[in-house]
Order: sequence, then C-alpha cells, then structure tokens
Amino acid sequence: MNDEAKLSSKVLVLDEAKEPSKRIKAFCDDNNLIGVKTSTINVMSVLKSNVDLGAIFLSEGYGGKPETSLAFARQIHQARPELPIFLRREDSDSLSDLPEQDRGLFRCAYKIDQMDKLQESIKECLFNLSYPSVLVRGIGEITKAALEGLFRDVTIDSEAPYIVRDRIIYGELFSLIPLESDWCRGYMMLQTDEKPMIEFVEIGKTPISVEKATFRDINNVLGEVTNMIWGAFKNRFIAYEATPVGRLAQVPIIVNHMNRYISFGSEDAQLCFKYTLRDPTGQCAPLVVYQRFVFNLSWAPDKFKENEAIADDLFESGELELF
Repeated sequence: MNDEAKLSSKVLVLDEAKEPSKRIKAFCDDNNLIGVKTSTINVMSVLKSNVDLGAIFLSEGYGGKPETSLAFARQIHQARPELPIFLRREDSDSLSDLPEQDRGLFRCAYKIDQMDKLQESIKECLFNLSYPSVLVRGIGEITKAALEGLFRDVTIDSEAPYIVRDRIIYGELFSLIPLESDWCRGYMMLQTDEKPMIEFVEIGKTPISVEKATFRDINNVLGEVTNMIWGAFKNRFIAYEATPVGRLAQVPIIVNHMNRYISFGSEDAQLCFKYTLRDPTGQCAPLVVYQRFVFNLSWAPDKFKENEAIADDLFESGELELF
C-alpha cells in the first residue's frame, strides 16, 4: 500500500482560559489540527456559515460557568449534530456526573494534563480512514487540470487537502457523481456559488458564450467540469476490469435545502479540497469550488493502485525520471 497522506482538520476552539489554550494549541500542532477561535457572541453564526469544520473543543467554564458551557453544547449539537464536541474539564475526564440528558452531547471529556484520551478519540472520529498519498496528490492534479482546461484566463489557487465532518452545503450549486471500483464506492461532490459562476460565463471565461447567463448555462458548466474530473479520476485510479458488477448495496442520500444540509448515511469524515478561481482583470468576484470525496459505501485502500499506464506515460513524456 502507498504511504498515507498527512491530512489536517479544522477544529473550533471554545476555550477562554489562557494557559490551557496554549496547551491546546500545542496539541493541535502535534496532531494535524488547525485550531480556530471566535467570540462567544459569534459562535452560532460561525457554525451556521462554516463548511469545513472537523470538531469542537469546548471548555467546561466557557461563557463563565459550567451551566453556560452546557447551554452552548446543547445549541451546538442542535445546530451541527455531526460535529463531535470534546469537553475540557478541570477535575475529571468522565461525563458520568453530568445530567444524563447532556452526556450524549460530547464525544469525550478530557483534562488538560491528560490528553491521551483526547488524542485517541480524535483519531477515531477524524482520521479513521487512511488515504494514499498518491491518490490525494493525484486528485488535486487532475482537478486543477480540469478547471484550467474549462476556464479561460484565470488563476487557480488550491489549499492543502483536509478532513471535514460537517454536512453543510456551500453555495447554491452542487453536483454528485458516483465512484465505484474494487477499492472504493462512494461519491465526488462539487459545491460552488451561483453568482460568480454566472459572472465567469458572462465575461467569456467558459466555453459557453452568452450575454445573459441562466441557471441552465451554469448547470452545464458545473456538469462539464464534474465529468472531466470523473473521467480523469477513472482513467488514473480505476482499472476497468476491477469495477464491481452485480447487485450492490446503497444508502439514501438526504438533502435538506432549507438547512443547507446533505447526508450520505455515514458517520465517516470526508476528504475535502478547496479551489479558488480568480479573474486577473478583476471583472468578477473569485469563484470558490469545494470538492468532497465521500466513500460511504466501501473503502479498501489496501487494494488501491495507480494505473500503470499513467506512470509509463509520465516516464515517456519526460515528466518523471529515475533518480
């Protein structure tokens, strides 16, 4: 099996204590976590708008006293039940003394001087799936190539891939396409905003040339780039003879448009990529594209391999050479 990719995950840190915050920051640095903070008055607005969180770190005294932090936990769980909440306590790493109805709000409790329990729980809920480095790197390469092939005269910035657990939909547009092989079964999803996509179409940044773009035009653009990425993914990572056949199990995909929520029936974290397309002339706003991979039906990375023909082509073209 290929080396495992080192991926990070973003966690919202709700902890006002100075010294523990330093320890939590060090813990994040050591465990591939990116800690972000906000004020107490902004917590719920951040949760409603942020689409790439992995977990919540909440202190027992957040907001002034334990009763206040429990109230925060209830609100967070109601708004974003898919996000695990880790409770930092002063005197115990147990939840048994909390009101019974509140114990289920938390993934686990921990003390700042005993963080092994927190570390194990983070591995279980955020980094439980291993992703081969070749796969992660390849996804970024083929996606950027597809975007460059479809959008004209733009610059494309891509962030380092990361892990998310939230189920919030970004923007008004998203596409889904299934991925099936002997090593994976799931979906690729692209999400983006409608307005900048319309602007990109109307100023001639795409193959579609119209003065007044409609939702059908931007649907076609998103569908085309989805197909391009899917085709490249299949050619590079899925051998034709290895594609499963016969009757396969499925799970419902639930979309709640009112709450901008999508569920694939799985508790596993998702592999996420973020790309930002910019018009150098400044005629339109940047176009942000989120790409997620949800291997909710089957995941067997030990069977993964890059198609040999692709590697051979790279050697023949001179892009790769032996050291």
